[in-house]
Amino acid sequence: MPDEPPRQCKARRGFSVAYKGKTLLSLIDPIAQGERLARAAPLGAGILYFCPSPLYGYGIEWLLSHIGPDSAILCVELDEKLLPLSSKALGEVLKKNPALALVSGSGDPARLCGWVKNTWGSRRFRRIEILRLSGGWQLYGDRYATLAEALRRDTALDWGNAMTLMKMGRRYVRNAIRNLALIPHAPALRVGTLGASPVLVLGAGPSLDGVLEGLHRFWGAALSEGSRPFKIIGVDTCLQSLKDWNIKPDLVVALESQHWNLRDFIGMGSWEIPLAMDLSALPATREVLGGHPWLFATPWTRLRLFKRLASAGLLPETFPPLGSVGLTAVALARRLSTGPIIIGGLDFAFTLDRFHARSTPGHREGLYRQTRLRSILMADAAFRPGTGGVRSKAGLSQRSDPGMKTYRDLFEQEFAQDSRIQDITGLGLPLGLRSLSLEGALKVLGKGVPGVAGTIPKPWYTGAAITAAVAAFICRERDALMRLRDILTGNGSQDPETLEALLDEGDYLWAHFPECAGAEGRRPSGKDLSFLKRVRIEIDPLLTLFEMTLKELRRYPSTGST
Repeated sequence: MPDEPPRQCKARRGFSVAYKGKTLLSLIDPIAQGERLARAAPLGAGILYFCPSPLYGYGIEWLLSHIGPDSAILCVELDEKLLPLSSKALGEVLKKNPALALVSGSGDPARLCGWVKNTWGSRRFRRIEILRLSGGWQLYGDRYATLAEALRRDTALDWGNAMTLMKMGRRYVRNAIRNLALIPHAPALRVGTLGASPVLVLGAGPSLDGVLEGLHRFWGAALSEGSRPFKIIGVDTCLQSLKDWNIKPDLVVALESQHWNLRDFIGMGSWEIPLAMDLSALPATREVLGGHPWLFATPWTRLRLFKRLASAGLLPETFPPLGSVGLTAVALARRLSTGPIIIGGLDFAFTLDRFHARSTPGHREGLYRQTRLRSILMADAAFRPGTGGVRSKAGLSQRSDPGMKTYRDLFEQEFAQDSRIQDITGLGLPLGLRSLSLEGALKVLGKGVPGVAGTIPKPWYTGAAITAAVAAFICRERDALMRLRDILTGNGSQDPETLEALLDEGDYLWAHFPECAGAEGRRPSGKDLSFLKRVRIEIDPLLTLFEMTLKELRRYPSTGST
């Protein structure tokens, strides 16, 4: 019977459960069965054991006494009628052991991943192991598999972020210090600036060519800024493709912290387009597109520096650190407009001859290098280890790699639940959104009213008071670094508490160290000589950057527009 409650069955040792026409545990010795399955589980440090439908939890106590450091067992029960069995059987163990948790609910992957981070912390677990101690998992096999895969992806992404932090954390901090000088001239983009205007968000994937051709064919001269009934937000890499079609976007998004993306702006000097750049983006990016950027922040890790900026009222509008300029552009569009959002050119896949659309710097470079002996086909990149064939939204053959697939998965995790966002079908990986034909997307974009929706203004100078506040903030940070340097060189107070406090406040000095990047804000003791020597090396370059930023603030006019 569908509504029949679980029925407890006496076994030779322990109990079994009959439910929905299935016997979920052994009728002979379920206790021995559970312990045998637990003993078969791999042991090691940093393992999260995902246990679907634990029922009586046979085998869990044995595993708890043998798991490695920083490991834990996550029991998930999706059936509300089976949950009381586990709650009662594991009640005392749950109270005594923080390495065991029992979770119920609808099975939302994003919520479960967030719960794991909030309970045990980020980057505690290095891998996920599935522990099936009962047959209850078969009742909701697909949903349990989805949860386990979400946990795996989230763990891999977390550690991927740690690797990025080790490699790029120092650069992010140095760029952010130099970009503090922009704060008085780059107030936050206001939420809802574009009203209910439809927004077209453009990436630079190969499918962008078809989107731009369709736009030009459908709208023609009406594509000019003032007359089109929708807004365009584009990533920096698609700028030259847009210019070839004489389509001027309403906002360009730049995220890159290194010099690679500067080539995206070659030949764009005549275009004065609002540019939204990350606080950690390459400082030279501010000089492109008329030199009037807006600032936003994507805090790349937990730093007290961000908290101090927020307390001083100086932290720009923040967005989650999504790692991809395309994903960040979608996040911006969602914040700026309450209307429909159409995605084009975010492919996370490529063809044998193109990673990006025509006229983008990468595509042009391939054309320039083409000779009788060198093909435009990128066989070395398309067939390198890790790449593989995939099917696009339209069922066409393309290629992708693990990095692109990770960004696709992150896109789905972040945006698939927002019904306002729709994707244009064609090339590119499915994004977990409702897909529209190009014609259908153009009809949605055409429902806006020209001239009625909001526009993104040029940034303005916010006044001498903000300039003074930024200068005061920089002076406080500089003075704290100088006090820490004096202690480390033997010229200041040797009070251990003062040293520990300054190390904590100066977490941006060491957050990228290998032993810290994966520890989410934890660091070695102030007695660790190797750690202190490396911190000392970081201080002087940052002091120089703070002084350069102060001089730049003083060069800016104290009144008037930028």
